[in-house]
Amino acid sequence: MTNQPAAAPTAAPAPAPARRAPAGAAVLREDVTEAIRAAVLAELAEAGFARMSIEGIARRAGVGKTAVYRRWKSKLHLVLDLIGAFAADGLPVPATGSLYGDVRALLEVMTHVLRHPVASAVIPDLLVEAARNPEIADAVRGALLDGQRRLAEGIVAEAVARGELADSASPERALDLAIGPLYWRQVVVGDAVPAGYLDGLARSVVAGLKTG
Repeated sequence: MTNQPAAAPTAAPAPAPARRAPAGAAVLREDVTEAIRAAVLAELAEAGFARMSIEGIARRAGVGKTAVYRRWKSKLHLVLDLIGAFAADGLPVPATGSLYGDVRALLEVMTHVLRHPVASAVIPDLLVEAARNPEIADAVRGALLDGQRRLAEGIVAEAVARGELADSASPERALDLAIGPLYWRQVVVGDAVPAGYLDGLARSVVAGLKTG
């Protein structure tokens, strides 16, 4: 029997070349994003929303305009992103077991929100712009109110389930009673919240919801 020569080993396939990321798919650097946000706050405080420009923001942040537009498509979207970062959206509904406790917890959250520099420097200016521009009005209303409305709806629903409030109790009334005085004191007047103020306001809100 004649021996056949051994077959030559099959060469392993060459590894496929690494695929390059498509143009424009670069990872957005967080430090650049934060620099832009800080520049927006400074521009708003100095120039206001109407005179603020993407060029000025980019120059202050030390980046090109492309870096800004890669993250936000307009200055309105940029400012609304800032508002969303400190608004009540995403916060859990208070669950203290009582209407008073839940309202008091909501007031505690909102007083911290309204002490933020964005609130005092940005929101009043945006509200002026919103009075002239329906698009800005809709966007600001959504950014500012959606999260707060969700919290109020949760608080009222739980109070109704416990029998503390009637089925007709209004979350909108809860927001008016709770947030209105805080906004007036902290943003419009600029006064600090004294000790015991939130306790008294929470009692007033509860009484107003029960009698309203």
